[in-house]
Amino acid sequence: MNYRLLLEYDGTGYAGWQAQKNARSIQGTLREAAERVTGGEVDLQGAGRTDAGVHALGQVAHLRCPRRLEPRRLQNDLNDLLPATINVLSVREAPEGFHARHDAKWRAYVYVISRRRSAFGKRYLWWVKDRLDTDRMAAACALFKGLHDFGAFADKRRDKNLSPLVLIHDVGLARRGDLLLLSFVASHFLWKMIRRMVGAVVEVGRGKMGSGDLEAALHGGAVDLAPLTAPPSGLFLAAVGYEGEGGWERVRFSLPVPGLGWFQGVPVNGAEG
Repeated sequence: MNYRLLLEYDGTGYAGWQAQKNARSIQGTLREAAERVTGGEVDLQGAGRTDAGVHALGQVAHLRCPRRLEPRRLQNDLNDLLPATINVLSVREAPEGFHARHDAKWRAYVYVISRRRSAFGKRYLWWVKDRLDTDRMAAACALFKGLHDFGAFADKRRDKNLSPLVLIHDVGLARRGDLLLLSFVASHFLWKMIRRMVGAVVEVGRGKMGSGDLEAALHGGAVDLAPLTAPPSGLFLAAVGYEGEGGWERVRFSLPVPGLGWFQGVPVNGAEG
């Protein structure tokens, strides 16, 4: 049997999605619970390999197991065994050939920045103390839209099977009070790519980098973006899209931010590109 799982998790304290030896991972924790529930070995793959400390509001995974279980019962049994930081939102039967990662058409990530210190959201945002020019940040975001070589934004240890050419379908910047939310939608993302994009946009907002530096990085310029990598705490895998399903607009600027409530943001001028 093959099942499609929708998951949310707090990535704090995990080595990322991918199962690793001698490290606590989301995939490894979920697989262990699934094997206890189904009584046999399972194949569990996620749509996005989130990095250490990165969260998910809408991760999709497929679970192939040796016997059929009623989806609602499978969901409840998994949640009974999982730690509070991982929650299965829904389970449904999927076609035998469904693959969460290979069949995904797009992935939407959001990054949350706070312009004030927060007692509740530290695990889920990046507090930037400096004053930020949001109009400059929005203009910088617009530069990412389209097909570009994002090799300069990726970690050198990235998966060589993934092309550095990435088509960014949508990018935006919104605000609500002291919160800023950056959203990115693409077919795939390279390792640390989004966090370096966010770091660069923040540098533009601080006035320490110009949009020309971003354009140079997108056109093969020798720009070292590694020191600008934003912390993982503010990054969320928001949604994954498949053929025949709704678009990313449903999560773009309207979603829950853990510890801070519902985010209904207003787009910043220039963020539409």
